[in-house]
Amino acid sequence: MSLDRRFYVYIMASHSRVLYIGTTSDLRSRIFQHRWRMIEGFTHRYRVIYLVYFEETINSRAAVAREREIKGWNREKKCHLIETINSGWEDLACSWFPVQAG
Repeated sequence: MSLDRRFYVYIMASHSRVLYIGTTSDLRSRIFQHRWRMIEGFTHRYRVIYLVYFEETINSRAAVAREREIKGWNREKKCHLIETINSGWEDLACSWFPVQAG
């Protein structure tokens, strides 16, 4: 495995602030998949397409552990985490792709 491989925990939100928490080793590709609704299930059904929070971890195990930790929190604590870096709940990936999906 490459020494520079990165792992991320991320939080996506819908327009109405439905939240989804996930992990990935390729944040840009994963957000693209969510944005263009390529992943069937919860995020597709609830149009969870905006990246509102992410953090890098040291390895995949740390990412999964952090994901589980955050998923165990109540909504208020999750929202507080988002607002520590993104008080306006802006889409952090808005400039990553040429066109916004809806």
